[in-house]
Amino acid sequence: MTITSSNPPLKPLSVFSPIRFDFWTVMTLLVVTVLVVLLILPIASVFLVSFIDEDTGAFTLANYVEVFTRNYYVKGLRNTLTVGLLGTLGACLIGVPLAFFTARFRIRGKALISTLAILVLVAPPFIGAYAWIMMLGANGFVTNFFKGFGLNLPTIYGAHGIILVFTLKFFPFVFLMTKTALGSVNKSFEDAAENLGCNALQRFFYVTLPLVFPAVSTGAIICFVLSIADFGTPAILGRGFRTLSTIAYSAYTSELGGKPTMAVTVSLVMMAISILALFVQRRFLAKRRYASALTNRPVIHQLTGLRNLGVHTFCYGVVIIAMLPTFVVIYTSFLETNGPVFTGEYGLSSYKRVLLDAPEAIYNSFRFSLTAVAVIAIFSGLISYLIVRRENAVSGAIDVLMMVPYLVPGVVMAIGFVTTFRSGWYDLTGTGLIIVMILFIRRLPYGVRSTTTNLRQIKPSLEEAAINLGASPLRAFLSVTVPLILPGLIVGSLMSFITAINELSSTLILYNSKTVTMPVKIYISVLDGEFGLAAALSTILLVCSGLCVYAVFLLADDRESSFV
Repeated sequence: MTITSSNPPLKPLSVFSPIRFDFWTVMTLLVVTVLVVLLILPIASVFLVSFIDEDTGAFTLANYVEVFTRNYYVKGLRNTLTVGLLGTLGACLIGVPLAFFTARFRIRGKALISTLAILVLVAPPFIGAYAWIMMLGANGFVTNFFKGFGLNLPTIYGAHGIILVFTLKFFPFVFLMTKTALGSVNKSFEDAAENLGCNALQRFFYVTLPLVFPAVSTGAIICFVLSIADFGTPAILGRGFRTLSTIAYSAYTSELGGKPTMAVTVSLVMMAISILALFVQRRFLAKRRYASALTNRPVIHQLTGLRNLGVHTFCYGVVIIAMLPTFVVIYTSFLETNGPVFTGEYGLSSYKRVLLDAPEAIYNSFRFSLTAVAVIAIFSGLISYLIVRRENAVSGAIDVLMMVPYLVPGVVMAIGFVTTFRSGWYDLTGTGLIIVMILFIRRLPYGVRSTTTNLRQIKPSLEEAAINLGASPLRAFLSVTVPLILPGLIVGSLMSFITAINELSSTLILYNSKTVTMPVKIYISVLDGEFGLAAALSTILLVCSGLCVYAVFLLADDRESSFV
């Protein structure tokens, strides 16, 4: 009897076997290529230029030596760290108590407080800086009011003004993250401390605060990174108080026509500070365990008497003062002007000037932002799928790279784009395309984070069932996965749009007369003393941001976590 086998003979394995290029392999190569071109190359080009001697073109460390020895740069570094650290400290001193009060006590209008905090968060900081000038500037209405009583208040200009703006602008990061963490603290720990004789203040500092410290520190790191990277606020309020961001911009404008060696060197020092801060925080958290079972959650207490009044006053006072610049901007946009001076009468002349003098700024802002967001939506879905479903070394690297745009200041990215895409036949400087490209890469993480969170909640078996029924990977992705992650895509796109349309630091370097945007036009108008035009444009920006926030509220399952 002869036994036969239907199995074909085994073929010898070869180390040179061709790689199977399925749909997701091609998409991986596409994503990697885009990240290399728009993220890694610009940062690498900035890094390389910082080691070049501007006169000879030779390799040198003199640029870094100058930054850390010349008083002009050392003072800028010291100023940057001062406003960054004190602004972050101020944000924590406001954000942590606000989070504790709203998480542990029955506060009337608690949702309104969170909403106002989020609106503060999405408004661009340079608008707040400009509004504070109108209140506390040399001719501000608050300053003039107290002058009538013979009191001369200090103006908003200088380090204290910058710190104030950073504190009131960035505290929502600490507030929202800490509030979420407080909701998951096991009440048993605090009860045990109370039984051991600890009073309320001791329980907070020795038990509650350590348990939510990861959330507090993460919010603080975000505040610090955004503070040292912010350009508009110190540029508008500085008046001789220079930070690294304003120094980098000044160095870049003075080095036009040559290699921006000092501009990129200063920019890299800013980026190194951000990375170092994140590294210190991660190392500190890694040495400690922060865990709490999601059971026996805290009870919401009802305060009475003066304590109840004091807590309500603090909560509403913080968000109202933080929203004050927004109210001032909207109000002054309806005041009539005579040149740069407000007449005190009401009208729509500032909005008429917008239609006459700045229609291209509005058009460009929407055109560039919407184009960038459309591409972000596509790549967010692809990248999220690669991170969640295709777990390998490449997808892990992509996931890590999604953190980089958070850490790289806009000035650094903009200079990197200039040095990368200002050469020969592909000179893109001065075009709308380069602005769309930088908005895309800087705001891509918002879309990826939102979509990734959504995709992790979807079982892979749904896609596998479609493939088993004969659908190709592409068809399964489009027919099954995309409809399921659509809410995350929309929320991520809205967040990307909010931040893209308010972008200033990078577009200020890349724009020209044909590609001016609303934030750039507002910045120029403030410097020229055209506060009416700036107020009208700022109001348009704020209304657009507010509408997007409302849309996020309608679509997001956890609206507060979508903004941090």
